[in-house]
Amino acid sequence: QVQLVESGGGLVQAGGSLRLSCAASGRTSSNLNMGWFRQAPGKEREFVAYITWSSATYYADSVKGRFTISRDNAKNTGYLQMNSLKPEDTAVYYCAATNSVTYIYHFERAYNYWGQGTQVTVSS
Repeated sequence: QVQLVESGGGLVQAGGSLRLSCAASGRTSSNLNMGWFRQAPGKEREFVAYITWSSATYYADSVKGRFTISRDNAKNTGYLQMNSLKPEDTAVYYCAATNSVTYIYHFERAYNYWGQGTQVTVSS
């Protein structure tokens, strides 16, 4: 079993930045492919970004150019650097992971493991 713990959420003004972290622990946590999703109030959870074990990255169009996903394999930790934040980025952000190679990384069902979520609020 793998455990994921997010941190780094908070309140920020529009145009500001935050960096989210996702620490993985447990069995087989060292070769995970990791993704970030978010869920705004009253909306479905949506894909944000994905990074493979070898650090190939993919982004939702809505965050491309503003968010950067990265990882530190030695620390079993993934990161989501969020710049130029907008009020519409307000959501609970979830870290997700899978041991498998996946080409459907933008779908929730691609992931075996989920964190508890961290709130990001962007004020206008």
